Amino acid sequence: MPVMALLHSSARAMTCWPWWAGPRPRLGTPAGGSARGSRLPGAGARARGALRAGLERLFRNHRELSGSPGRAARPPGPAGQRAMARPGALLRFLGGAGGRLRMGTLLSRQSCQARLRSAEGMSLAEFLYPALQAYDFLHLHQHHGCRIQLGGHDQMGNIMSGYELVTKMTGTDVFGITVPLITSTTGDKLGKTAGNAVWLNRDKTSPFELYQFFVRQQDNVVEKYLKLFTFLPLEEIAHIMEMHAKEPEKWGPQKRLAAEVTKLVHGREGLESAKRCTKALYYSSVEALEDMSDQELQELFRQATSAELLLEPGMTVLDLCRKANAIPEGPSGYRKITDGGVSINGNRVTNPEAVLILGQHILKNGVSLLRVGKKNYYIIKWLQL
Repeated sequence: MPVMALLHSSARAMTCWPWWAGPRPRLGTPAGGSARGSRLPGAGARARGALRAGLERLFRNHRELSGSPGRAARPPGPAGQRAMARPGALLRFLGGAGGRLRMGTLLSRQSCQARLRSAEGMSLAEFLYPALQAYDFLHLHQHHGCRIQLGGHDQMGNIMSGYELVTKMTGTDVFGITVPLITSTTGDKLGKTAGNAVWLNRDKTSPFELYQFFVRQQDNVVEKYLKLFTFLPLEEIAHIMEMHAKEPEKWGPQKRLAAEVTKLVHGREGLESAKRCTKALYYSSVEALEDMSDQELQELFRQATSAELLLEPGMTVLDLCRKANAIPEGPSGYRKITDGGVSINGNRVTNPEAVLILGQHILKNGVSLLRVGKKNYYIIKWLQL
């Protein structure tokens, strides 16, 4: 939600600084009042680079899809923390900003109170988290003129600390905005802390997985999500919901939501990739399988075993299954095929002695998708065809 708010702001010619905590999650945060949300592993340089690339891609896709130049996001990152990494910075922070932050105010925050009352208590590192976030706001204000801090509703206390620090040290009017948290059907927050996040990084959430996450949303939230996660006009959303009331079996709002979000995060090619994977997996489309790249195959069948084989003259279905170690040796493996437990490229095969045929068992992209049972997939890449 904060990123969507930044995109709306960017489209209206505001300069935005996407910000993240960098290594600070190693300290823990009192926000949310939950022990499980307290401490997160520190992100390394590679993870921070992936996050930055994902945010920049999101802003770029939005500009291309909207046809509006907008304003590019400034290089995101933990601005104040770079300043804090300099020699002597901690003492300067305590002597300057630290002297303006009142203990009573920090302790009165609901998030701090909840942590103090918990069985685990609250560490000094967790207590300092809001102060460091406030210092980031001060740094961005002093060096870049940033006047608004925006975050999820659970960041209210931290944003208030930033507001108080900046106004006390500069005398300038600054502002804070919070946006609603997105929760699951059980009321739990969706996010990395809760372990149910969807990611901008394709290595963590592929275009197909992102598409499927949104296409599976229930009717009671899909209209809300269309308003929150897309830039469709409200009149168009109302029309989509009217059509859905007439033909609910088509899942029109869910498909449109999934398409818009996937296109925003991964671009038009990402949406096409998600559609290819959907057709291949749920509609057994041979054409879709043939058009899929190696990356898409690996994303779609993350748990699949991959093997590279040479196609030998007269090679049979039984030979393929055994060379891929997909069936046991002996009669039980043979019966697995005759009983209908094996399929190649979405088509069930029951004749173990059937010779493999190019274009049928082996696709034009040199790949065969072998499935044994309901969930055991094998991606076969044929060499020297």
